[in-house]
Amino acid sequence: MARLERLVIHCTATPEGRAVSVEDIRHWHTAPKGAGGRGWKQVGYTDMIHQSGVVERLVDNNEDANVDPWEVTNGAAGYNSSSRHVVYVGGVAKDGKTPKDTRTPQQSKALEAYVKDFHARFPGAKIVGHNALAAKACPSFDVQAWLKTIGVNR
Repeated sequence: MARLERLVIHCTATPEGRAVSVEDIRHWHTAPKGAGGRGWKQVGYTDMIHQSGVVERLVDNNEDANVDPWEVTNGAAGYNSSSRHVVYVGGVAKDGKTPKDTRTPQQSKALEAYVKDFHARFPGAKIVGHNALAAKACPSFDVQAWLKTIGVNR
């Protein structure tokens, strides 16, 4: 068990407008490599924000300030044991390659509420984009600049 130190914001890296299901995420992350997955024991995210703004839980947690072993997700190598991970569906232009902030108005509203709630409950935890922890474009927007626009100064 580790102390909860951060919330990491991700995108699914799927083209704008493409729906993604929990089953898709589970397959991409936990199916064997030979079957098109990554072969992980657990998915990479605690929660997913659909294009409609609906937040869906992927991995249960007890909502406390610790990350128990059964709550660990595989969102960012080297940081998982002390992080929670939230993903929004999208993050890539329609060409399927170019990073793009594709958040719908509903996703933006849901992510803002999610982050504000997280920050209120865990004010000492950092809120970062996946790109702050790894050489990736994910989540395809500047999380620190966005946090300032919503009044969360992390």
